[in-house]
Amino acid sequence: MSSSSTLTCTKLTAWTLAAVFLQILGLSLFVFGFFPVKPTLSGVSGPESYQAPKCDSKQDHLERNMLPPDQLRSLYKEISKIPSSFDRLILMVVDGLPAEFVLGKDDQPPPKAMMEAMPYTQSLLSNGTAIGYHAKAAPPTVTMPRLKAMVSGAIGGFLDVAFNFNTQALLDDNLLGQFYSIGWKMVIHGDETWIKLFPSVFMRHDGVSSFFVKDTVEVDHNVSRHIEAELMDNDWDLLILHYLGLDHVGHIGGRSSVLMTPKLKEMDEVIQRIHLGISDNHHGQTLLMVVSDHGMTDSGNHGGSSYEETDSVALFIGLGSKAPDYASATCNAVFQVDLAPTLALLFGVPIPKNNVGIVIAETIDSLTEDHQLRALELNSWQLLRLLRAQLPGLLCGLPSCNEFNYSQNLGISEFKGNLEEILYCLFVKAASLHDYWRSMKGQSVRSHSSNEFNDTVAAYNKFLRTSSDWLSRTASNKPLGLLAFGVSTMFISSVMFLSIQFWLNKEVRNRQRQYLPDSDKSGYNWHLDDSFVLLVILFLVFSMGSSSMVEEEQYTLHYMTCTLFLILLRKSCQFLHGRQSPSLFNSNKGQRFNYFRTFSIVLVLIFGRILRGWHQGGVNWIHFPDISKWLEKAGPHMIKSLQMVSGLLVIILSFFALYISRLKRMFILVVQISLLVSGILVLLHIMRYQEQTFSASSDSSNVVVQTIYTLLIMTVMVVVLGSPWVMPVLSGTTYSAAEASSVTSFFVDHDTRGPFLGLRASLYLVGWTYAVCWCLLQLLLQKPTNAMPTLLLLLQVLASMFYFSTGNQHHKQWVEVAALYFLGLAGHFSLGNTNTLATIDVAGAFIGISSHSTLFSGILMFIITYASPLLCHLSLTMYISMKGTDYKLASQDAHFGHILQMMIGIPCLVPLSLNSVILTTFTVILLIMRNHLFVWSVFSPKYMYVCAATVCVYIGLSIVAATVTYTCVVFLVRKNMLSSVGNSSIQTGVTNN
Repeated sequence: MSSSSTLTCTKLTAWTLAAVFLQILGLSLFVFGFFPVKPTLSGVSGPESYQAPKCDSKQDHLERNMLPPDQLRSLYKEISKIPSSFDRLILMVVDGLPAEFVLGKDDQPPPKAMMEAMPYTQSLLSNGTAIGYHAKAAPPTVTMPRLKAMVSGAIGGFLDVAFNFNTQALLDDNLLGQFYSIGWKMVIHGDETWIKLFPSVFMRHDGVSSFFVKDTVEVDHNVSRHIEAELMDNDWDLLILHYLGLDHVGHIGGRSSVLMTPKLKEMDEVIQRIHLGISDNHHGQTLLMVVSDHGMTDSGNHGGSSYEETDSVALFIGLGSKAPDYASATCNAVFQVDLAPTLALLFGVPIPKNNVGIVIAETIDSLTEDHQLRALELNSWQLLRLLRAQLPGLLCGLPSCNEFNYSQNLGISEFKGNLEEILYCLFVKAASLHDYWRSMKGQSVRSHSSNEFNDTVAAYNKFLRTSSDWLSRTASNKPLGLLAFGVSTMFISSVMFLSIQFWLNKEVRNRQRQYLPDSDKSGYNWHLDDSFVLLVILFLVFSMGSSSMVEEEQYTLHYMTCTLFLILLRKSCQFLHGRQSPSLFNSNKGQRFNYFRTFSIVLVLIFGRILRGWHQGGVNWIHFPDISKWLEKAGPHMIKSLQMVSGLLVIILSFFALYISRLKRMFILVVQISLLVSGILVLLHIMRYQEQTFSASSDSSNVVVQTIYTLLIMTVMVVVLGSPWVMPVLSGTTYSAAEASSVTSFFVDHDTRGPFLGLRASLYLVGWTYAVCWCLLQLLLQKPTNAMPTLLLLLQVLASMFYFSTGNQHHKQWVEVAALYFLGLAGHFSLGNTNTLATIDVAGAFIGISSHSTLFSGILMFIITYASPLLCHLSLTMYISMKGTDYKLASQDAHFGHILQMMIGIPCLVPLSLNSVILTTFTVILLIMRNHLFVWSVFSPKYMYVCAATVCVYIGLSIVAATVTYTCVVFLVRKNMLSSVGNSSIQTGVTNN
């Protein structure tokens, strides 16, 4: 029969692989074209930065490399004309510390508990010794790009969130490089990210891993133990202390963790020790800066662009300028990139070339007016050079602006022309006012001198802020040709997937008509459920064009999935009501089976509603009450009880599923025992070791978890590789119908055609093993509150399988697979995931790992995040085993390629087709929205999730296709072996006769 097929297995495989290749190619081209790093100037700032920029950029360069560090330091001090305010710098980085904990929010002081946790820091703010700032960080709010921003003043590209896990040396101009060039000695204790960024500048270092989030104690102790010795030494100029414990506490328990207050007290004691230490020593003026790289959400995560994640803190302790009151010392707002030019000007080194920040005004208040204006002038020259790199006509070829006098106070709205002209006129205004102030400086009597100074400062600040805002928003020009080619390639791939899907559906329909002449012809017609699946895709596609719909996508998916199953329920009820003389089930037992199938859809809807209320995802309603928040308030005992119940039910379900398969073989017993042991170990870990996630895990905990990993992997491998060899190769001429029914599941439609009954029994066992092992793994890795949703997702999948398992064709197979695909997408949000990077569970990625491994942690993080979609993809193995094979495989002698084509064609092509449509459409939307206000905060994170979901589809379907192919090959080999043995016996008998 395969010879007459218009779409052979070889053609199907070749065209599918070609479509996958084109999709990967187009996606790669688009990603590397759309997410380039921001444009940067090569080289480093030198003596030329203290001169006004020239029209010709080649004239803007003075040789400095030949000067030794001491001479270069003296040169900078001479030509900068600003006295160095400090001799040494201590940079204390408290990773993940929200500014709200120290400075309060919305002009309100911090909560009482937070103030009491940091009494010494609050006293410094109260008496004006310290000035605090809400330093807004740019997304992505992860450590590596934020450290780059603080030392270089540059905002990195969005893909820095990926490079955060594989930090490379920073080659761009930065403060540490400038300090090193003038001979500074630098020391780092703490996060090893600093050592990776600056591998050769530190004379001493003691690095700790920033990714092993289960450690909240030793990771900070390893830093604090060096404080006394370093404060006594006189051999360093810059001391960096990067504390990671508070960030780890947040990842494990969120902002309200019981360990948060003790950790804040510990940080306050460190600040006290350092401040008192630098006050008592005589090694020169030392500035203590306490900063954080980012904030954290209520759940303790970060990476997105919400206020809680971007609200980092910056404390200057020891500036010498007294704030008039507590409010003025705590309610200041700056940008994180402003730290780079501020420190450069305070310590007498050039501002890094690619800096987009502006000097913080209060930090230079102690300087004279002349020095303050000089600092603003140097900052303006540096930004002007950076602007010229992107606007070549900024200094040359522009019409001259009107002459200004000191009384003019023009705003940007009063300048006419294009961007270059506006920026140029703003600079000319500030420079003109500065020149006028200088000309009046020597006069003995100057009227309104305070107003002249304030006008000049205001003009400089206007130019600086306008330039900084524009530079911060501007990325390099995206290569539209490359992007268009990437989108076109992905579009061709989608068309190929849909075309293959169409021809395969046509092939299945033709075979139904040929081999099931008495089947229900209405199944070939277009029905409401078919139309609604297409409607779901169209609605998802159009909703992606709205930032609000992207942020709240979980509501769309829950609603659409629920509606689809309601349509299936309606159709099932109509089917029951209209069957006066059922052809498939001719007994009361068959009719009861249909009622059970209908009830299974009701269960899917009930479980879906519970999952819908488990987590309030998205952005706008995340603070609303939900089941998970109620469980957290109820206490750990309630959560642990639900975990135990969920684990026990998963184990019981696995035994029930294997029992009803009626496969009375020792192999099944071994599988049951293995799953039981794995489940017991998971429950043991929940009871005894789960609390240890608040600290570094013990060796015994790691041993238990690693044993679970090993058992689950071995169980899956043994079942996948061994079950095709031990299942009976049934033949209709050898086994009776009664014997055949003993090897089939209650779910599987009885079919005594051999060898396909044994094949389906093997795939059924493998599919169940995949599902149960996956759920046990999720019970181990997911947050404790997600134990019950994991069970409910499994029950949803099983109920759906039960409903789709009948041989009746009143549903098209592609609709059934699409329904499972949508269940996986909705379940993704039911586990608390969103389209922001902040909800990625980092803590769970280190369970059972004794030391940091980027590869293993990344794999576990992916497994946790895509638990629901991968469960539905892996369950397709079970779905294939439950579907009838009579119309697909017309005879026992069906060609091997045709068997594979009919078994895995639609289950694998439908998810590929649906994902390709979503991926291609959102790629086009992202290209259209490239200049949108929320392109980096909403659309780009969502696109990263879409790309990861594509990887998820590839992985899941590859496992399913490989499993079914291997099982079919084994059964084909065994069938041929049996045939050879039978033929030999017949020939022997003939010879004997």
